[in-house]
Amino acid sequence: MLSRQEVSGNKPGAGDPLQTLAPGLTDGPGDGSRSRLMEKTHDESSRRKVAILYHSKGLSGICRDGSRPRSGCRESHPQAKLRGPVEANLWRCGICGLTDPMALLSVLISPWAPAAVLVAVVAFYLYPYLVTFGSHRGIPAPFGAQFSNFWLLSACRRGKRYELVDNIHKKLGPVVRIAPNHISIADADAIQAIYGHGNGFLKSDYYDPFVSIHRGVFNTRNRAEHSRKRKIVSHTFAPKSVLEFEPYIRQNLELWVKQWDSIVKRSPKKDGSADLDCLNWFNYVAFDTIADLAFGKPFAAGADIAEVKATPTSPAIYAPACEIMNRRGEVSATLGCVPWLKPYAKWLPDPFFSQGLQAVENLAGIAIARVSERLERPQDGTRKDLLARLMDGRDEKGEPLGRAELTAEALTQLIAGSDTTSNSSCALLYNVVRTPGVLQKLQEEIDAAFPGDDTVPTYEQVKHLPYLGHCINETLRYHSPSGIGLPREIPPNSRGVTLQGRYFGPGTVLSVPTYTIHHSTKVWGPDADDFKPERWDTVTNEQKNAFIPFSHGPRSCVGRNVAEMQMRLIASTWIKRYGVVLRQEIMETREGFLRKPMGLEVAISRR
Repeated sequence: MLSRQEVSGNKPGAGDPLQTLAPGLTDGPGDGSRSRLMEKTHDESSRRKVAILYHSKGLSGICRDGSRPRSGCRESHPQAKLRGPVEANLWRCGICGLTDPMALLSVLISPWAPAAVLVAVVAFYLYPYLVTFGSHRGIPAPFGAQFSNFWLLSACRRGKRYELVDNIHKKLGPVVRIAPNHISIADADAIQAIYGHGNGFLKSDYYDPFVSIHRGVFNTRNRAEHSRKRKIVSHTFAPKSVLEFEPYIRQNLELWVKQWDSIVKRSPKKDGSADLDCLNWFNYVAFDTIADLAFGKPFAAGADIAEVKATPTSPAIYAPACEIMNRRGEVSATLGCVPWLKPYAKWLPDPFFSQGLQAVENLAGIAIARVSERLERPQDGTRKDLLARLMDGRDEKGEPLGRAELTAEALTQLIAGSDTTSNSSCALLYNVVRTPGVLQKLQEEIDAAFPGDDTVPTYEQVKHLPYLGHCINETLRYHSPSGIGLPREIPPNSRGVTLQGRYFGPGTVLSVPTYTIHHSTKVWGPDADDFKPERWDTVTNEQKNAFIPFSHGPRSCVGRNVAEMQMRLIASTWIKRYGVVLRQEIMETREGFLRKPMGLEVAISRR
């Protein structure tokens, strides 16, 4: 035990050091030694010396100011009745607000320290879920989803989020919690309330991991900034502007047809057919078409390759474009469940994350390389494509998009215009061919509207074909481009919203699961899980309102007109020219942000 001289650092005979440090000390119990509590000192070093002696005597019961507990202080807290050293010190540190490091030290060196630290960490983590999100505790949820966003991240990592959420709704009802603060509502009446105009809802932080070069119209969360961007971008996709894109779309479709004709011609089969994976070819034609529109030049005329640059002046490298697109979508959608994880994800042991984040960089590099090339190339003003329209766009102040914004918007169109078109075109072919009678009916309609020998029809020839339109709509319902519920956050200055008889306050994240709504027997009838184009002959208003393949409201897809044009031209081209036989019964899918087929083996032949 330290002597008084050792504690004070004074020599013997220099007076009573404890009286010097803390006058008014009285003899403590036990061995009769003079162990006293200091009333108050402003000398931190002296205070620590007294604390050493104090703890060496095994005393307890110190309050914030260093004195013995005030009358009623300990008794005012039930925890104060605990006499163990860990409990006493935890009480002193937490309830009375002690900041004395010696009390903390006594906890940390206790045999119970690991348990105490574990309890503290768990309590710290669970506090916001038990208190901040306490109002959601009555909503049914999978056990893991009640406490952590990692439950949803795990579902996304496996590529089956839409299926899992759909199964949960079937089991637990129309209102379920899929994360501590994320409520999924499988009710078509909630679509307008959550996504409609005038409600002020915000895109949640789910969209933050999708940002690479600069925020674009897709991942901008600020409402004012989104309005500015959408004003510039939306005129690009006006019906009149879209018609100017048709020559570029048809030109790329003609190249695609030449490739398929060549494959059929080289086939050694006696029946004149050739086997191929049609998903790859839909990827190529959609990717080349949108690259031509967005950057003024297709990538590789039917090859999975693209130039990548980290900056406009960086040397070029080449990477598989379609693979980059797939990985980018999957990793961004997964990290969207836990946005703060993105800066650290590349160090996770699962290569899914490191490879996916590299794909994010490579995809940004594709946009940088192509926009730089286009801006450096002299323009005569005759080419009217997406990039030209974006370059001409102005906000309400008359300001154009900056270079980073321009590149980000071109990248957004590349992603949205290629993946959705290729996935939906593949799903349409699969469902049309496997459903008895549908392909024959389509061939009859298209042959009548497009009787000539031209390779690709004009949009005017096919844009009003009713049965083709029914097949496209049924494909977008049955195989939704994105099956997840797009998350929206109730803004902080909002009154909140009441849905399904339950109130949701500001800060709550809500979504309507697209796949579940599109397969709801309540909306679509008992045959909701069947591919049935004829249902669109007598579609009801309820069904129209529940049909959201391009989302709904002010944040819906701005490129819908281009997507519909592409799908009509692609479908009518292969239906007119080729016979198709499926080589596989089931088309497997995997989900990133979009629901993507894993491949589709078919045999094609000239009609």
